[in-house]
Amino acid sequence: MSFDTLHPMIGTFSGKWDSMGNFGVGPDGIAMHVADSDYPTAPCVIEAVTKEAQRGIFNYGFDRKGYVASFCWWMQTRHNWTIDPDWVLTTQGLGMAIALCLDVWSEPGDDIAFFTPVYHEFRLKSHRAHRNHVELPMALVDGRYELDWDAAEAAITPKTKVLLFCSPQNPSGRVWTVEELRQVAEFAARHDLILVSDEVHADLVFDGSTHVPMDVAAPEHRDRMVTLFAASKTFNLAGLRVGQIVIPDEKLRAQMADRLTALNYDAASLGVVASQAAYSPEGNTWVAAQMAYLAENRRIFDEGVNAIPGVWSMPLQATYLPWVDFSGTGMSEAEIAQRVNGQAGITPAPGNWFGQGSELWNRFVLATPRATIEETVRRLQSAFADLQ
Repeated sequence: MSFDTLHPMIGTFSGKWDSMGNFGVGPDGIAMHVADSDYPTAPCVIEAVTKEAQRGIFNYGFDRKGYVASFCWWMQTRHNWTIDPDWVLTTQGLGMAIALCLDVWSEPGDDIAFFTPVYHEFRLKSHRAHRNHVELPMALVDGRYELDWDAAEAAITPKTKVLLFCSPQNPSGRVWTVEELRQVAEFAARHDLILVSDEVHADLVFDGSTHVPMDVAAPEHRDRMVTLFAASKTFNLAGLRVGQIVIPDEKLRAQMADRLTALNYDAASLGVVASQAAYSPEGNTWVAAQMAYLAENRRIFDEGVNAIPGVWSMPLQATYLPWVDFSGTGMSEAEIAQRVNGQAGITPAPGNWFGQGSELWNRFVLATPRATIEETVRRLQSAFADLQ
């Protein structure tokens, strides 16, 4: 289970590596602006997909019962969440799932709320659907984000229909407590909002923290709860476009199922085969090895970045996405970009993607061979060497 091999990425039609030019960075750069990994997925997944491809027959249909059973086993085993198989619907990945939630439970002109800083696609998908986004700014307290309920209450309007929630949190890597999750669910109920909990990073949790699904934390609010999940981040399967929507409430589930039927949507068989293979004991073993590897990458990255005066990497409880604060350098957003992109040749996701107040931050990626992390640290230290 080696994660160290450097695989050629330029020219592979990678949405991350082949778009560095958008940041003014050439092919000798290090791409870190997209949240995917740069090493192969689990051997059990590769074996299952290879076997299916070698069969050579790509007909309609797949083992829906077996696939859903594997997902339910995974959630029970890893997250102590008992799921009725009837609750599970499948979409073309989590991006489509978020867009569908907006489509089903809001109208053009409605408001979509989410706590910021947060995954930038919450805002972008709201705009593409002709909805308005409403930022609920979190408070940075003692080095971590806290939900600011006064600010949230002030921002909600009668036009707000959906609350998108990120758990674990992207970009901060925060793992929410049960009490915090209950507060979110109660807030949604108080304002009659559909609560959509994006839990795609749930398996990428470091030792010392435990992810609790929203449905486990606040089952009394199932009448408005939708949970999104996928193997895409954990197993680097985003391109196979399969995600799960878990909806315990029969009425909400019927509304989403009707929309999927109207769109004539069904999952792609290879994506299902890959997901089913991932949600297995072999996949579980591989994830444990990956998390140990990521933990060491996190240590190297944090130590190296935190050695730069005025730069601070927020400690990650989950995800492979370090959230780095450059505000202590006293530099402007443009100067930080010039050094990180221009001098270092690295393309992290810029902070302004994630909400107001994050302009002096950048989000990096740890899910890459260790040599890339070491080179990233070396380049950043060199780009800010005058601060030493």
